Amino acid sequence: MSDRELDVVVHGATGFTGRLVARYLLDHAPAGTRIALSGRSRERLAQVGEGLGPAGADLPLLVADSHDDDALADLAARTRVVATTVGPYERHGLPLVRACATAGTDYVDLTGEVLFMRASIDACHAAAAHSGARVVHACGFDSVPSDVGVHLLATTAAAHGLGRLEETRFLMTGAAGGVGGGTVATAQGVVERLASDPDARRVALDPYALSPDRAREPDRTVDAPPGDGPDPWGVRWDAVTGRWLAPYVMGVVNSRVVRRSNALTGWSYGRGFRYEEAIAVPGRVVGAPVAAAVAAGTLAGAAAFAVPPVRRLLDRVLPEAGTGPDEASLHEGWFAARLHARTTSGRVVEAVLRSPGDPGYVSTARMLGEAALALVHDRDRLPDRAGVLTPATAFGDVLLRRLRAAGVTFRAL
Repeated sequence: MSDRELDVVVHGATGFTGRLVARYLLDHAPAGTRIALSGRSRERLAQVGEGLGPAGADLPLLVADSHDDDALADLAARTRVVATTVGPYERHGLPLVRACATAGTDYVDLTGEVLFMRASIDACHAAAAHSGARVVHACGFDSVPSDVGVHLLATTAAAHGLGRLEETRFLMTGAAGGVGGGTVATAQGVVERLASDPDARRVALDPYALSPDRAREPDRTVDAPPGDGPDPWGVRWDAVTGRWLAPYVMGVVNSRVVRRSNALTGWSYGRGFRYEEAIAVPGRVVGAPVAAAVAAGTLAGAAAFAVPPVRRLLDRVLPEAGTGPDEASLHEGWFAARLHARTTSGRVVEAVLRSPGDPGYVSTARMLGEAALALVHDRDRLPDRAGVLTPATAFGDVLLRRLRAAGVTFRAL
């Protein structure tokens, strides 16, 4: 792809998150990186570019609607990498994936939609593998911390001769940030689809929904051990960490991505790998009601989106599409997490993660930006894989090093 005129195109640059990604790339890309903005309106793209300062005003502008196959094919043919923030992805994303898979163009996005990722795998994995394209979903807050964090646990265990991973947990220990209109619209669309479509619900609730070889994955039952059963929605005390565990709403997405990484690498984490995610609340006594409140709020939120009258009421008060947190919230936000795994040797490996900035926006723009830059500038150091991939299988240690250099803590204990 060295003969292409552009290195990275930010598709959806006129949206709230798209502007943040464009800003990140302008601030952090090595000199000479050829960046362009893409979206439906040339006028709005020009306004975004001017808002990014002198360097932004000179960026090339590509007009492409997410459902215009010819425009998307032209976009994909002109660049080495497409970074897209246009969601909900199930509604708008597949034509661009197809265009990139056909053209051999690398692709990264921010999706947290299991149904879209499954559709992308079914429709485009073979074509991308044939063309050499790396199509990498979930390159933001969902699911880089989880996926790269487990990769760190596995490589740490291997480096110290501790064997492979067995029971593994990702625990969100703290976070602060806002919610934007795009996130709300995606969540609403997912809940509506699951409430009305039994087949979609069956796929989304399958813990191995994204596996490349579902038949070789274990059957899961309600009596399975922790990390090997249905997604945990209750509140429970965890003696290992000394914390109450409450359901983490994005665990139903991140866990599927992590399990796909294990399968794509020939089950390198282990055939006995079991994985779950939760929110960890400290305090044996005071933590119990907090964890219960988190669980109740999570279930109530999902139910509210599924009930049309309540959903219409929420539409009046929740953020509109294209909006996001204010500047202060963006920079005051943060998140922290802890991972631990028991290995086949009986020993435990642990890691901690921490990232400054609003998780869904500042951290996400950082993660997507570094993923795109890795595809441009570190391609010869990436794992030798193509197709529809995950962050861990597409980037391995390369993204880990990039994020550390960008201020994100990924530390094995």
